[in-house]
Amino acid sequence: MKSSTWIVAAVQTQSGANRDRNIETTSALIERAARAGATYVQVPELVTYLGPPGRYDEIAESIPGPTTEHFAALARRLGVSVHLGSLLEHSATPGRVHNTSVVIGPDGALLATYRKVHLFDIAVPGEVEFRESDLIAPGSQLVVAEVGPARVGLSICFDLRFPELYRALALAGATVLAIPAAFSAVTGPSHWETLVRARAIESHSFVVAAAQAGTTAEGVATNGDSMIVGPWGEVLARASGDDPEVLVASLDLEQVRRRREQIAVLALRRPDVYASAIAHGSPAVADAATVAGATSEVAASRGSGT
Repeated sequence: MKSSTWIVAAVQTQSGANRDRNIETTSALIERAARAGATYVQVPELVTYLGPPGRYDEIAESIPGPTTEHFAALARRLGVSVHLGSLLEHSATPGRVHNTSVVIGPDGALLATYRKVHLFDIAVPGEVEFRESDLIAPGSQLVVAEVGPARVGLSICFDLRFPELYRALALAGATVLAIPAAFSAVTGPSHWETLVRARAIESHSFVVAAAQAGTTAEGVATNGDSMIVGPWGEVLARASGDDPEVLVASLDLEQVRRRREQIAVLALRRPDVYASAIAHGSPAVADAATVAGATSEVAASRGSGT
């Protein structure tokens, strides 16, 4: 019988354009996490290369490939599961690569790959403008991986803004949601914590969110604030600043079952209502005046005793 307790780590990094240095630094942080007792170690999005997009084609590789082989050997030596938040993978689309997350088991086996589905196309005038879809070919599959005693739902960074993805992962059995990121420093202070905790609360799942921090030599500024969150929305561990850091927390996976029984959000969904609204278009969504009128009628009938 699997234990319900799982010790996990979220590793915050400051990757840059030097791939070899990134791998060396990340490997040392994974070793530190393993020494702290973690048996699952997650590192951020674009952990091997956070540099000029013009080099994406050059940096991209196959999976399995040199990077996954390096971290597979490390996972075997340490006896831990290593979750590479993402690296650049060759794609069949000319001029574009995949942004791919890879989970490696403690025996070095490749447990799962997930290609980022939602791409970071953003325009905040005067602050940040970027079109990831010009460079990245999107994935088309959601992935839940068996990792140790948990079922881990995979996602990457900008996916965080799409709650329907996480609801689907929870319905597929995910008890832990993985959100490795290189979240923008422009939107992060306002949105990151709120969204990470919301993803935990809305499906009563643990969330492990390892993030890039600081500003690269080329001026790419990331939010940091790596965290591990419980299924009640409580922050179990959180980065103290922008420096590289290892966060470790012990997850009692039994909490997921208990919280989902207390507020059965997955069972109490009304997909019949949602489907009707979508099928019939906006007229199937009651307007405010109609709802207000119906509410007044109910109140009046209660007041008259009918």
